[in-house]
Amino acid sequence: MNNDREKAFDELVWRHRDLIWHICSDYSLSAAWEVEDAVQEVLCMLWRDMGQYSTFSSERTWVYRVATNTMIDLKRRAVNKPHLSQDEIPESPCPEDENYHLLLQLIDNLDDEEKQIVRAHLDGFAAGEIAGITGLSVATIGRRLHAIRQQLREEYNKQK
Repeated sequence: MNNDREKAFDELVWRHRDLIWHICSDYSLSAAWEVEDAVQEVLCMLWRDMGQYSTFSSERTWVYRVATNTMIDLKRRAVNKPHLSQDEIPESPCPEDENYHLLLQLIDNLDDEEKQIVRAHLDGFAAGEIAGITGLSVATIGRRLHAIRQQLREEYNKQK
């Protein structure tokens, strides 16, 4: 193994450990072991793709993109796995605010690309960074965010 690559990887993970954990726990709203498994999967993908890092986006944007794409892929693969019964689902660490849970549910009902845009926006990424994550143009991100906000607002009002 190349010690320089290992050192660079260790430093990359150290700088972005909170972001990686946040993304994995955000996409894995169930057991803690699933979050830990997801983190390991993201780390494997980061290691694999380290040589493909693009200088056209920030390192943080690249890590976010790899992590969210990995989580989207994991969720797609999980569709065919058996699900826990309602009694087996652990309590969520989220606040017990019904409005908050409704908003999370509405976001979860969006298609994968829309979820990625919204989550990146909620995580504080600017439109240019979201464009780097998704591969869409900045103008498209602005239009999509506007449309998604309007859609979420309408769905939220219907449910309330």
